[in-house]
Amino acid sequence: QVQLVESGGGLVQPGGSLRLSCAASGNIFRLNTMGWYRQAPGKQRELVATITRAGSTNYADTVKGRFTISRDNAKNTVYLQMNSLKPEDTAVYYCNADLQRYRYVAPDDYWGQGTQVTVSS
Repeated sequence: QVQLVESGGGLVQPGGSLRLSCAASGNIFRLNTMGWYRQAPGKQRELVATITRAGSTNYADTVKGRFTISRDNAKNTVYLQMNSLKPEDTAVYYCNADLQRYRYVAPDDYWGQGTQVTVSS
């Protein structure tokens, strides 16, 4: 079994910072691209940022220059540093990982349970 466990969400004032973490555990042969997505009330889930195993990153235009995604391959962990937070960043943030559980099995998509981020004064 594979688990993605997020942590680091919470309540923060506008202009503040938070750092999210997501650790993958279980039977993992290879962890490929990892990413963060978010879903605000009444809206569809949207991409925030992704990072390949080699470290190439991709960001949504709405977070460029404010958020930074990084990963530690030795720890199977991905991070999201969020600075200059705005009320419109309020959402449940989900971790995603494309991973192979076994050498000769095609990779599959896995999701964490989500962590709430609320930006409010």
